[in-house]
Amino acid sequence: MERVVGTVVRGLRCPIINQGDNIEEIVVDSVLKAAEVEGFTIQDKDIVTLTESIVARAQGNYATIDHIAQDVEAKFGEETVGVIFPILSRNRFANILRGIAKGAKKVVLMLSYPSDEVGNHLVDIDLLDEKGVNPWTDVLTEKQFRDHFGYIKHTFTGVDYIEYYKSLIEEFGVECEVIFSNNAKTILDYTKNVLTCDIHTRFRTKRILKANGGEKIYGLDDILATSINGSGFNDAYGLLGSNKSTEDSVKLFPRNCQPLVDNIQQILKEKTGKNVEVMVYGDGAFKDPVGKIWELADPVVSPAYTAGLDGTPNEVKLKYLADNNFADLRGEELKQAISEFITNKDEDLVGAMEAQGTTPRKLTDLIGSLSDLTSGSGDKGTPIIFIQGYFDNYTK
Repeated sequence: MERVVGTVVRGLRCPIINQGDNIEEIVVDSVLKAAEVEGFTIQDKDIVTLTESIVARAQGNYATIDHIAQDVEAKFGEETVGVIFPILSRNRFANILRGIAKGAKKVVLMLSYPSDEVGNHLVDIDLLDEKGVNPWTDVLTEKQFRDHFGYIKHTFTGVDYIEYYKSLIEEFGVECEVIFSNNAKTILDYTKNVLTCDIHTRFRTKRILKANGGEKIYGLDDILATSINGSGFNDAYGLLGSNKSTEDSVKLFPRNCQPLVDNIQQILKEKTGKNVEVMVYGDGAFKDPVGKIWELADPVVSPAYTAGLDGTPNEVKLKYLADNNFADLRGEELKQAISEFITNKDEDLVGAMEAQGTTPRKLTDLIGSLSDLTSGSGDKGTPIIFIQGYFDNYTK
C-alpha cells in the first residue's frame, strides 16, 4: 500500500520526575509502553527526545539564592557590581537577580533597549523613532527613559520589568541604579566590575569589557560553574539555562548528559533491536511573530545527542523541481522523475539551486524546536517526544 503519512511526532506521558529517579529506565519504559498502547512499531532512525528539565530534576541540579549570593560575593567582594544585558523574565532571571543582589553592596543594572537579547521588549522600536532616541548611541538614565516612554508593561506578562527588577535588588537593602545602553563599554563608566548576563553574545561582551579596562569580569556561565557548599552546578554553563524552581531556588541546566543519551540508545537497541537516536532538548530556536520573542533562552538547544543527529539536512525543494526541472511533467511521470532525482541527489547540496529555500540549520536545532513546540512548557505532561519518519523523504 502506498505510504500517505510522513513525519509523525508524539508527546509521551511519563511519571513526574524527582531527584534520584532512574531517568534512563523511565524514558525507555515510557517509549515501550507508548508503542504497545498506541500500536506503533519502533523503527531504525526513530528519535527520542527528552526535555532538559526532567534530566536536571533527576540529577537534583538545584541551587538557592544564597548559593548564588555566596559565589557573587566571593568573586566581587565589596565592589559595586555592574549587572548588564539580562533577559526580561520572571522565570529565567528573577531569582538569579535576587541572588546577585544578596551578594552585592551596590548594583548598577544596565538594560539593553528596545528589547533584551531574546526579544522581550521594554519599549516599541517605533516609539524610539518618535522620540528621536538612537538605541545604538544613546545612553539613558532611568529618569530619561521614563520621561521619554513612561511606564510600559510587557505584552504577555503585564510586568514593568524596570520597576520589577529594581524592586528585587532593593529587597535586600542594596542600592540600585538603572541605566539603558546597548554598548557594553558604557558600564565601565560606572564600575570596572561587571557580571554580564547575556547568553549567546557573552564571549564577545566579556572580551570587550576586559579589553577596555574591566577588572573583575564574569558571565552567568561563571556563576555556579562549581558547587557552592553542596549546591548544584554546571561546569559548562553555570547559571545559563536555569529556571525558577521555588521562591528562593533555581533549577540549573543539566550537566554531563552525553552518557545519558548514549545509554538510552543502547538500552533501546537491546530491547527492540533498532537503532534509535536520542537527544536532550531545551528551548527551541524560533521567533514569536506577535510578542517578538526569540525563544532560545538556553545556552544551546541540545546539550547532548547521539551521533546520528549530527549535521544538517541535505534536501531538495520539491516545488522547485516541479516548477523548473520537470515543469512539463504531470501525475505519475512527475512523481517518478522527482523520486529519481532525490534518489540520485548529491551528498552535499550546498549552493545547489534545487536546495534553495530548504532549512540550513543543524538537525538538533530543528528537532529541538519541533520537540519544544510539541511538549510545551505548561501542563501537557509530555516531556518525552517520539518522532518517526523525520529522515524519510518523498521516495520512502
